[in-house]
Formats: sequence, structure tokens, C-alpha cells
Amino acid sequence: MSNLASAAPAFATQKSLVMKGMQAAIIARTKAGLDLKSPICIYGLCETHRVTVRFNDISMEGMYDRQPKPRIHVSALRPLGRRTFTCAHELGHHIFGHGSTIDELRDDLSGKADRPPNEVLADAFASFVLMPTLGLREAFSRRKLDPNTASAVELYAIACNFGVGQATLVNHLALTVDMINPVRRAALGRITPKIIRTELLGETVKEQLTIADQHWNSPTLDMEQGCWLLLPMGVIVDTALLMPIRDTATGRLFRALKPGITRVVIPGSTWATYVRIARPQYVGLAKYRHLEDLTDE
Repeated sequence: MSNLASAAPAFATQKSLVMKGMQAAIIARTKAGLDLKSPICIYGLCETHRVTVRFNDISMEGMYDRQPKPRIHVSALRPLGRRTFTCAHELGHHIFGHGSTIDELRDDLSGKADRPPNEVLADAFASFVLMPTLGLREAFSRRKLDPNTASAVELYAIACNFGVGQATLVNHLALTVDMINPVRRAALGRITPKIIRTELLGETVKEQLTIADQHWNSPTLDMEQGCWLLLPMGVIVDTALLMPIRDTATGRLFRALKPGITRVVIPGSTWATYVRIARPQYVGLAKYRHLEDLTDE
């Protein structure tokens, strides 16, 4: 009985922190002139809030330096989706006025109850600023999907649209916005990105695969040189940056050839996005990550 009594206040406190994180995310988006549902570029949001972001060759998730000028350091060694969430998490520390922090490597983003309050706040902020509830509901509605019955591949496409990893999306749906049940979360947790890549491509590849389906609504798509991109059929691309590989049952497969920015479109439709390709494990300021390689004159 005493255990139950002590658990109730802890749950209430956790819920209160999550709500504060959500409210801060709404304010941060609004101040940046962003709507409350669309996918965003977290690095652009940091610039708007005058926080410099740098990728470093460090074995940790990230760091936030408050003095002398606000700066976020993100590990270039982590997967792209993880870097996005880490950057949003560190921006949360800045938004809440926390002191300088170092976030060590984490095995998961499952929101364990024993995390320090500042970390819970930063995680909640990151989740809602990247995956706002209205945006998630719209994403499922556009695709005519029920979150509890959507396949792992369908959820993976939505995760790509919001720039996060599939596990990050699944945990947010289950633990924060209550859109999927624990049984479904556990089942999805057994399906890794490697399994999804193998199912879609018919072969095992180690490089990251990004899916931009016909419902993609982000103005930008970030990826790294050498990685894979699955686009809708009929898309027109610059083959100097994106090499066509083959057609699949779900779209046309490309591979990123070199750093740069290119616009991909489907003629006769409103579907378009800017694909921004960075060097693998790029180290430097985030705003320069897509600069094309310079050649000697």
C-alpha cells in the first residue's frame, strides 16, 4: 500500500513536467513563427533562438554550454534521427534556463521515471517541439492509418517525415501522447531499422534509409552522403547529387552521391522538398553541414 501511495505523487510530478515541456515547445515554435503541427528543422529553430549548434567527434549524446554564448554540441557519431532529438533536448535545457549540461550516451529514449526533473523537462520539450500532437494526428489521418494498427514500415515513414528515429516516435506515441497501447509499443520495439531496410530493399544494407512518401510535408529532408533515399514514383531529381538505383514496390530508390542541396519534385503536383546532403559524420557548425566539397583550383 505504501508503494502505491509513493508512486502516485511521482507520477503526478512526471506528468506536470511533461506538460511544462509541451507548453515550452508551443511557445518556442510560436516565437520562431512556426505553426504547431508541421515538421521542422531543429537546427534552424536553434538559430532563431540564437543558439549555435556544432557537431563534434565525441562519444556522448550532446552538451549544452550556457556561457559565454549559448552553444549546443551534438555527437557526429550518432544516427541522424538521434542527433535531431539530442539537439532538441539540449535546446530544451536552454529554453528552461538550465546550466551547462553533459548528456552521456543513452541506450534508449523510453522516459524512465527516475530521470532528474531537468532531463524529463528537456526530453518532453524535444518530443513536442519535433513531434507536435496536432502534426502526428494529421500525419496518421493523411495516410488513413490507425496508430495501433499501422505497420512498422508505415510508422518508419512518419518518423522520417518528422526527422526522428522510429523508436523515438514509438516511445512518444506510447508514453507521452497516449496514441498507442503498451502491447503495440512492445511489438514495434522488436522491429529494428535494419529489419525495415531489409524488407523495403530486399537486401541487407548498413547505411541509413530515409523514406519520403507521397504524404511527405516537410520543406527539407536531411541525409548523409552514401545513404539511401526512397522517393515516390515520378519524382525528378538532380542525378549529380542523387544517383537512381532502381524502382521498388513502394517507390524509386536513390543513393546520395555527394554533399549539397537539391530540390526534388513531382511534375504536375504540389509535392516537392529540398534534399540536403551532408558528409558522413560531419564535424563543424551545423549551418555549414551541406556545403559542397571544395576542389583545389
